[in-house]
Amino acid sequence: MATGIKDKVAIIGMGCTRFGERWDVGAEDLIVEAFEECIQDAGINPAEIQAAWFATCFDEIHVGKSGLPLSLILHLPNIPVTRVENFCASGTEAFRGAVYGVASGAYDICLAVGVEKLKDTGYGGLPAGGGGNLSWFVRPNITAPGGFAMLASGYCAKYGLSMDEVKRAMAHISWKSHQNGALNPKAHLRNTPTIDEILNAPMIAYPLGLYDCCGVSDGAAAAIVTTVDIAKALKKKHEIITVKALQVSLSNGEEAGFTTWQYDHIIPTTKAAQLAYKEAGIKNPREEISMMEVHDCFSITELVTYEDLGICERGKAIKDVLDGFFDLNGKIPCQPDGGLKCFGHPIAASGLRMLYEMYLQLLGRADKRQIKDPRIGLTHNLGGFPFMGIASVAIIGRLE
Repeated sequence: MATGIKDKVAIIGMGCTRFGERWDVGAEDLIVEAFEECIQDAGINPAEIQAAWFATCFDEIHVGKSGLPLSLILHLPNIPVTRVENFCASGTEAFRGAVYGVASGAYDICLAVGVEKLKDTGYGGLPAGGGGNLSWFVRPNITAPGGFAMLASGYCAKYGLSMDEVKRAMAHISWKSHQNGALNPKAHLRNTPTIDEILNAPMIAYPLGLYDCCGVSDGAAAAIVTTVDIAKALKKKHEIITVKALQVSLSNGEEAGFTTWQYDHIIPTTKAAQLAYKEAGIKNPREEISMMEVHDCFSITELVTYEDLGICERGKAIKDVLDGFFDLNGKIPCQPDGGLKCFGHPIAASGLRMLYEMYLQLLGRADKRQIKDPRIGLTHNLGGFPFMGIASVAIIGRLE
């Protein structure tokens, strides 16, 4: 019988580049930058790494679909390297591979790396056609802003809310993330727009304005994981950070099948969260989760995710948002590093970047944005569209 991975795997090192328009470097350089911080943090020799998982979604540095680039770039010791991709959950997918590799007993020490170099594509948003032939067959004319703008309309209709109410909540979400991102030297955007500036910004896809949309950037992040016993031996004077749960859920097409779904929430997120809470032994996430990094590709996505994760009651997230529940000094700070909103979204790096922030916070290393005594951190990725998506939920925390 499956027993899950709770407290079977520890994170001993993480690294993250500065995200942004990194015209001065290539994807290879970003990988090295993240890995150097990660290996130094872990305090091990690279030769001790026994297997690696490499995530990239749109990047052109891969040889076919292989893991060979990572092995060549980092001069890994002839170990197995697996290349993975799961849309916007790609970074978390690499982390899942490394974690499962250790949890299974197959390896003692594993590496996960995610990288994306999107600014070099010469395209304003995400590169076109990323989903392959299926992408154009299913959604030939839809854009990411357009697809998620409809989430706001569906949410309003479902719960009898006015669009002005939702827009005020979305503006606060964006404002909160910018306040946090301004404290983070690795964030792409460190400006602090006012609520009025956010509300009056140019419209992208109604009701999503400029500040409701995350940007496009370059970046990489990495993690090294091992057994709890090895972590204790290596980190004798430090807190041990363990993986409590890691779950992924993919749409089965129900949302787009003209069923009872009303475009007001995202089914895979709810499913992945339920599985993750069960694996982690969390009964009341609103009381037990200390902080979160969620997939704020758009501010409406973050709003709906609060409910999909079971933190807020359905249709009631607006009140929590406006009450400051998710602000840096609130009950459950969300996006303490600035989120996708301020880091941008280099696809395969984002999931590991989120885990990096939770890891720093748990170790008390988040500087000016440090949360007081966090115990449990949650990260959430969402790939695709509300009607055809992939959701991942990871939970990490201190070893009790």
